[in-house]
Amino acid sequence: MQSKPDDFIAPPCLDEITLLFQDEHLLLINKPSGLLSLSGKNPLNKDSVHFRLVRDFPSATLVHRLDFGTSGIMLVALNKPVNAQLTKQFQSGTISKTYCAILHGHLAQDSGIIDLPIAKDPPNFPLQKICYATGKNALTQYSVIERIASPPSTRVLFTPISGRTHQLRIHSRELGHPILGCDLYKNAESQAMAPRLLLHATSICFEHPITDERIEGMSDCPF
Repeated sequence: MQSKPDDFIAPPCLDEITLLFQDEHLLLINKPSGLLSLSGKNPLNKDSVHFRLVRDFPSATLVHRLDFGTSGIMLVALNKPVNAQLTKQFQSGTISKTYCAILHGHLAQDSGIIDLPIAKDPPNFPLQKICYATGKNALTQYSVIERIASPPSTRVLFTPISGRTHQLRIHSRELGHPILGCDLYKNAESQAMAPRLLLHATSICFEHPITDERIEGMSDCPF
């Protein structure tokens, strides 16, 4: 069974947040791996993306989150009306995102769609589970970028159609190829094959809430 959320103490994150885009309405930032998106209930987990940003941008609010171990691009609103407009875009599915990951072993197919419903698994919090009875629809498109000979692994580009908690990690495991470095959804070898979760948010595409311009933010994968 996993520990309760208050039992988790995040190690110090020495890497900085990188500002990729800024105007008076919103920010695009690059989140380092090993940094919480929001501060936890435990006072020892105060450091987070939001905690750092509000020092320079007091009105900043997170429109979405990335898992602790995931790095990459995040969209941040600088006022409540912009937050509300961007939240509507997320809810309507008009915001698209891509992720780069390295998976354990070699995928047989060059591309595909993973269609497996995801539900909370309360006895094993924070784990999610695949459940056809109570799970919410979850779709992930993937395409192979390269197959790596040693150790046998596959670099893929993920395009999640839905946005469920831990979606890419649990879908990868169910595909038979967990993301390297993942501590929650793993096999006997995959977690030990990388010092961090090898999952990076590479792009996000959305309509600017004020100008209506279609914006595509990019973040180069560090691995």
